Amino acid sequence: MHEFIKWTATEAVARLARGEVSPLELIDAAEQRIHDTNPRVNAMVTLCFERARGQARLLMNKPRGGQPRGFLHGLPIAVKDNTDVEGLRCTSGSKVFEQRIALTSDPVVRRLEAHGAIIAGKTNLPEFAAGGNTFNDVFGVTRNPWNLRMSASGSSGGSAAALAAGQVWLATGNDFGGSIRTPAAFCGVSGLRPSPGMVARLQKQPFNPLSVEGPMARTVADVALMFDAEAGFDARDPLSPRAPLPSYAQCAAQPQRPLRVAISADLGIAPVVDREVRAMIDAVAAKLSGAGVQVEHAHPDLHDAGPNFLTLRGAVYIARIAPLLAQHRHLLKPEVIENVEFGLGLKLTDVVSAEIAQGEVIRRAAAFFEDYDLLICPATLCPPFDADWRYPEQWDGVRFSGYMDWLIMTTAVTMTACPVLALPGGFTASGLPLGLQVIGKPKGEAALFAQGAWLESLLQYAQLTPIDPRPEQG
Repeated sequence: MHEFIKWTATEAVARLARGEVSPLELIDAAEQRIHDTNPRVNAMVTLCFERARGQARLLMNKPRGGQPRGFLHGLPIAVKDNTDVEGLRCTSGSKVFEQRIALTSDPVVRRLEAHGAIIAGKTNLPEFAAGGNTFNDVFGVTRNPWNLRMSASGSSGGSAAALAAGQVWLATGNDFGGSIRTPAAFCGVSGLRPSPGMVARLQKQPFNPLSVEGPMARTVADVALMFDAEAGFDARDPLSPRAPLPSYAQCAAQPQRPLRVAISADLGIAPVVDREVRAMIDAVAAKLSGAGVQVEHAHPDLHDAGPNFLTLRGAVYIARIAPLLAQHRHLLKPEVIENVEFGLGLKLTDVVSAEIAQGEVIRRAAAFFEDYDLLICPATLCPPFDADWRYPEQWDGVRFSGYMDWLIMTTAVTMTACPVLALPGGFTASGLPLGLQVIGKPKGEAALFAQGAWLESLLQYAQLTPIDPRPEQG
């Protein structure tokens, strides 16, 4: 592993800014690392190193003054393959778009490039980002660098696996029902599901608060660094913030111990939670208490969050995928067809009732956070599972009613609209990563980064990546 690959993104950007290393040298290091590891992991699916070197030369020839806050000075990053990069293939993991070339770049890509990021390639995802396991008929299966037999989860599984294997320093993700949080948990990396609108998106349903864009990295400081480059106002997204934002990297650089933290192993709604996941939560609670934090086992009332999430998700699928169903049904995986048909079967009253119910969830969560700085719970109810499963059909003898049931820990939290940091939280006895959701107050990203950095320092797991991909075990 090249020394550059071991640097955090924060260190790499600082060295780029001082001229100690050039963007071209980091591109070379990333290219070699991808060459060495990707045949086993299959995280990066489209590479663009010549484009990257052209962008690097342009950047290196520009004057160094007048750069925006959060400038990345030529750091190579990866972009999830449902996010357009001008001139690159963007398949969304579907045979429907297997040969599609993006004509323009997505707003988040344009913003990242304007802040000095250089795109090295695209990362794998499930078809149309549907499902918590990253496989598709275009590129195949992405495998977990910690154990190549296991899933990297999804839908941002390619981004999480690329980070864990040291292929890039930062990667984009997007999160609807856990698509940043569950891959981060399975791969032992970090990410942020921000408050809706913090990273501008162009969506068919512009007031949709469920689907968000967010940063992924290996440390809290690196997530904050990328978020500084991503977040901000865009007139085309009515949820985006017009007010000046703080430096989130500066927030993460000033760790702050939370005073009162709620802990929950199941949020009162999970049908089952693996014993090793429960043991992780107990260990985190003990460490917090030992560090002087007031810890209480509590959670907001989320009893109706899961079912209403599925209804609202179904309505989104009508807009996103239903137009493709008549012409391309034979190319779509069963779960995508199931999602669309569920959405098409909804009544208007179903959708309105679910929207009203989400409003109640948001208000209950806001009231809960009047008493707590953070809510910490697992990102998944189980450890990483076999990559060749489509999804877990049951766990510990409890059978799930559908392919989304095992994601209840993240889908319910989505409904609160609160920002969520994904952090490594521990390991199973066999060495598989387990992850946390660290949920902050509404619109509380600044405090969440400061407190998340403190928690990361307490737990001491962030420094364990990047790793060389590990062979299949047991």
